[in-house]
Amino acid sequence: MPTALALALAQLTDRRVLAVLAKSAGVTLAVMALLGAALWWGLERAFASAAWLHGTGPVIATIVTLVAEWLLFRLVAIAVAQFFADEVVVAVEAKHYPEAAARARPLGLQREMAVAWQGLLRALGWNLAALPVAALLLFTGIGTVLLFGAVNAVLLGRELTDMVRLRHAGEPPVGSLGRFALGAIVVALLSVPFVNFLAPVIGAAAATHLVHRRATGDIHAS
Repeated sequence: MPTALALALAQLTDRRVLAVLAKSAGVTLAVMALLGAALWWGLERAFASAAWLHGTGPVIATIVTLVAEWLLFRLVAIAVAQFFADEVVVAVEAKHYPEAAARARPLGLQREMAVAWQGLLRALGWNLAALPVAALLLFTGIGTVLLFGAVNAVLLGRELTDMVRLRHAGEPPVGSLGRFALGAIVVALLSVPFVNFLAPVIGAAAATHLVHRRATGDIHAS
């Protein structure tokens, strides 16, 4: 995992990776802005008719929207990154694993959209399922954060490595510990302002190294 992460970070200056980063960040910001505006407008309209709020509806709508945006950001960022992830994987394979790149099967636009949509639905489902337990852990102060962190680490580790394996039939899966470590790192990066835009791209690149280094048994891939 440390080597895969180091190699992923080293390739952030690659023009192809930078192009994906710019596209994914732009689309993520646009989606979050649209979702936020729609949610705020809906809440503000709903609260406007509630006399007991005494005119505080817009303030409450703003607070709820900001919290929802914070919770949804990682889901949207990963879904968008999955849509563009094939380009990151191609760039990493071209530089480090040319033989694998030669036998890869491009996913195509339709398949990329389907993978991104399925990943988003899966993440939403598991996060919603964790809500009751998270509510019970609120009194601990940190239990809720750790629970959601663990759930998303498992999900992200699987999504990121599987999207690489989709291009290569028969590649062995990455071990559960490796997937969880990858997911945990990406979850941690997603919680850091500005760095969170790099997180999905770093995760996709690191996942590519994990999958191919496991397949070849080469711990000195360059």
